[in-house]
Amino acid sequence: MCGRFTLYHSTQQVVNRFGVEEVIFEISPRYNIAPSQQVAAIVNLNGHRVLTSFKWGLVPSWAKDPAVGNRMINARAETLAEKPSFKAALLRRRCIVPADGFYEWIGTSGKRQPVYVHRPAGELFALAGLWEEWSDPTTGIPLKTCTIITVPPNKFVARLHHRMAAILAPEDELRWLKNHDDINELLAMLKPYTGKLESYEVSSSVNSPLYDKPECISPLRALL
Repeated sequence: MCGRFTLYHSTQQVVNRFGVEEVIFEISPRYNIAPSQQVAAIVNLNGHRVLTSFKWGLVPSWAKDPAVGNRMINARAETLAEKPSFKAALLRRRCIVPADGFYEWIGTSGKRQPVYVHRPAGELFALAGLWEEWSDPTTGIPLKTCTIITVPPNKFVARLHHRMAAILAPEDELRWLKNHDDINELLAMLKPYTGKLESYEVSSSVNSPLYDKPECISPLRALL
């Protein structure tokens, strides 16, 4: 699954990496992004790649209670085309969630050790996501939310968890955002990541979503 991640790169670095054409959300360095918080995202609006933000936890437009988003931080790639909560968004409201690392936990339930996973040299990568807009029936105020898609893990992440976030291949990033209706083509982009990853153990301070400092990614020891 994907329950915590980092984005400490700057707005300009994200703009350059993903070819963003319009910025409506300025990024602040984040070292422990958690569900229900605002996350940076890139969407295709009228043919332009726009950097915006969503609350993490998808609330479908037809939901009666926005609290449903607490249970929808992730969406399994295998069932996207079947579940009403995700099918419409898969066809019309896809996004990229930029990240430079994510956390998993290993060990027994009594002593869970956080592990930080990242690309070599901390390069940015694209998490595949979906977004929705829900309107409060009382006030009419819109709430824009997103979910991060998960897939079976590659061999590297399988040591840590039985699922992983869908990291798009660089050649698929723009295709994911473009408007098209071929579900099979979209689903084919959602697969275990084939690029190189590295990991190391970090402080248990990251267990608290309130702790968001550079020390979150300070290594304790390499995970070989």
